[in-house]
Amino acid sequence: MCEAVLSEAQHLVARGRGNSLLILEMLRRGAITVGLSVEDEAERLQALERTYKNLPMSLADACLVRLSELHPHSRVFTTDAHFRVYRRNKRQLIPVLVPPGM
Repeated sequence: MCEAVLSEAQHLVARGRGNSLLILEMLRRGAITVGLSVEDEAERLQALERTYKNLPMSLADACLVRLSELHPHSRVFTTDAHFRVYRRNKRQLIPVLVPPGM
């Protein structure tokens, strides 16, 4: 995960009237970790955003695509339909977990 994903997760939890502070609590306890440095991955993130500029792709989405490239056996949990379009390593489908009804 990256900081942009943390921010988006807090927004979604708050929008659902949940306690957005629980996201930071999960981070503090080690239940989730920041596994990608935007600074270190800026070139690849920029390339991804350029590729999908017509959707458009957010920084959080680019981080998740990049993380799926770095961790090919993982899945992306998302409610974002764009992940049906995004590709990792230019051509590979990204395995996703989507909540029922999405």
